[in-house]
Amino acid sequence: MYHDPVLLHECLEGLNISPSGTYVDVTFGGGGHSKAIIEKLGENGKLVAFDQDSDAKANTWEDPRFIFIPENFRHIKRFLRLYGIKKVDGILADFGVSSHQFDEGSRGFSLRFEGPLDMRMNTRKDRTAKQVLAEADVLELTNIFRLYGELKNAHAIAHAVVKYREDNPLETTADLNACLERFIPKFKGHQFLAKVYQALRIEVNEELKVIEELLEQCEDILNPNGRIVVMSYHSLEDRLVKNYFRDGNFEGKAEKDFYGNKITPLKVITRKPVLASPEENERNSRASSAKLRIAEKL
Repeated sequence: MYHDPVLLHECLEGLNISPSGTYVDVTFGGGGHSKAIIEKLGENGKLVAFDQDSDAKANTWEDPRFIFIPENFRHIKRFLRLYGIKKVDGILADFGVSSHQFDEGSRGFSLRFEGPLDMRMNTRKDRTAKQVLAEADVLELTNIFRLYGELKNAHAIAHAVVKYREDNPLETTADLNACLERFIPKFKGHQFLAKVYQALRIEVNEELKVIEELLEQCEDILNPNGRIVVMSYHSLEDRLVKNYFRDGNFEGKAEKDFYGNKITPLKVITRKPVLASPEENERNSRASSAKLRIAEKL
């Protein structure tokens, strides 16, 4: 197990686990959440875990109640059907980059280590951050930095990248940091670079699109009164989850029937996101930006 699972007690409580139920952890990672779920299941219970990162498989274990699927959770419905599972009682999603991915410099996710500009969560995929920076034009890069990094000077940053790559390689995190040196604020350099890295990571892994695809499938997959528990780590993710839970769409526009009743497949359990306690934040830095939302199928 390679990370301390965030908001573990709150996740388990949110799933409202039945010992004989079927549950899905779509972001297995170090297996912390999954291990805790399976401990609450009886002999007829079942847990299915997804993770596209090939490193995650090392954290699995043998148990007749446990199925590990080494795929992206955007394919959840298709793979559950392959295993003869049409409905489940709960879905857990932890959208954060795992501690292992941040701590492994060769993956290119972290500001702390020099490594190749990779940033793929699924290393079997072709497109890396290096390729995005080498191939995207100024308009594409501007959109990436503006939409996914929420950077106000996105156009200037994009232009600088295109200019820099004419004479210099952009192959490592150190190269990227050097390219952006003149944009880095004196006392907020970490926050600035974190937004740049976030933007590239989201683009490489299609993270927001994947979240949308998961949420759109949850209505068909969940049993009545089944729960979906989601942890987000930045506003772009959280906004999608909040809007879909509340309104059944990603735009946040309430649709109503003839009688004025809101049309949505889910009932929101958490009006406001659940946050980690000061004690957990002290123990686990990943928890500080986590927002937990829970919804139930009507």
